[in-house]
Amino acid sequence: MLLKYIEQIHADSRGTYGSPRVHAELTLGLGLPVNRKRVERLMREAGIQGLYRRRRSRTPIPDPHANPSPDLVNSQFTVDAPDRL
Repeated sequence: MLLKYIEQIHADSRGTYGSPRVHAELTLGLGLPVNRKRVERLMREAGIQGLYRRRRSRTPIPDPHANPSPDLVNSQFTVDAPDRL
């Protein structure tokens, strides 16, 4: 009986909801007292899985024709006192 609710919630979310959101819909939305681990187990046994939406990290690609930034420190990294260049 509970699996029908899980399948319906998963289908209504177009297959994007995983076990945390399905559990929230069951407990908060429908008011069914069910444990999160039980929802995870039932979804795993039925082969239901949420959608992973991971952001792709893109590394910056330097422009080979760009002028380099000016050297404001003049490559002098030894100082006489704190906060002095």
